[in-house]
Amino acid sequence: MKCYHHVALFLLCLTIVGCTTTETLPEVAVAPPAVDSGASCPEPEPCAPCEVLQCPDPEVVEKIVEVPAPLPPMATTAGKMHLPIVGALERVLVEPAGMEMDARIDTGAETTSIHAENIQLVEKDGKRYVRFSLLDDAEQLVEQELRLRRRVLIKQKEGDPERRYVVRMWITLAGTRSRIDVNLSDREDFEYPLLVGRNFLVDTVIVDVSRRYTQGQ
Repeated sequence: MKCYHHVALFLLCLTIVGCTTTETLPEVAVAPPAVDSGASCPEPEPCAPCEVLQCPDPEVVEKIVEVPAPLPPMATTAGKMHLPIVGALERVLVEPAGMEMDARIDTGAETTSIHAENIQLVEKDGKRYVRFSLLDDAEQLVEQELRLRRRVLIKQKEGDPERRYVVRMWITLAGTRSRIDVNLSDREDFEYPLLVGRNFLVDTVIVDVSRRYTQGQ
């Protein structure tokens, strides 16, 4: 019995000091993962087309209009009369000569006057006529002979008053044709051969001096 006690005590001591023997497990080799040498990376998916951004249309915050704005042909005023608007310079048809010429539109002049050359007073069957020549755009003289209406005395800015013969002519401007008195004068020193005065303009047209050739040239 005493021997058994010593053996049990010896085994207990080995357990306490960690000297017990354990069975060694055999090592297990772990193989690396197989690699497929023929495998390739997948093709990348194509990108969606990029959206093209456009700038918005610019917003008009201020509109500049030319002053005065051009008038369309045969523009008229408001109101019952609907008078055509003409400028300070216009092309005017003069008859019976059948000539178109540049004219100064002058609301300050009482009567209409035209440049004439070779002015002569003649008498036929007791009636007096005036022979004269008008100068066309090609500077060619166009002979005329019209019945004398009267003589007028025109005040000049310088010098003595001038006596002029007055005849009747058809004047067409802005679609309006009127037979009016026209005095014959030497306008060689003036830029335009014809001056249209109030005896044509009143109740016929409205003059806008800021415009020119509203009816075309």
